[in-house]
Amino acid sequence: MDRRQAVSHNLSTILLVAITILLVAMLALLFHMPQFNYVYTPSFIEINRVFHVDEQGRLNYDSRVVLFHNGTMRYENDNLNATFFRNGVQLPCVISTLNGYKFVSTHHLGVQTMGGMGCSGSFWEPHARIAFDFTDNTFRPGDTIRVDIYSKSTNRLISRFSCIA
Repeated sequence: MDRRQAVSHNLSTILLVAITILLVAMLALLFHMPQFNYVYTPSFIEINRVFHVDEQGRLNYDSRVVLFHNGTMRYENDNLNATFFRNGVQLPCVISTLNGYKFVSTHHLGVQTMGGMGCSGSFWEPHARIAFDFTDNTFRPGDTIRVDIYSKSTNRLISRFSCIA
């Protein structure tokens, strides 16, 4: 027997053991890595307009915000609620329904009225709008406005959109 064959056999055994150990270490690392629960939420809404003037065209920081449904699914509007933010700070008005018939402005401090085709029936259909009339001076030009839409049945965020007023 030649000595070179014996050395080659030992090196190959060591190499196979080292590769096996590396694979086991990589699998152990993979299964013990922290899991990130970030879920991308595509937005089916967009803030279509923000009004800062009244019906006569006078600047009074009217703060009317119009949401536009740019998605393809229809949503039961009574199963949705909305939370608005100004410059990253949550406004003290959580809108507990997007159904216009069940919306009562006295329960939603900071929002005077809600209207539009998206809240007039039982469903918010694609390409329909919902308008919110906030208390005057809620939003000013240059403010960042964000709206989060949640499903009440699952308590999950289903849409988020932000823009500059």
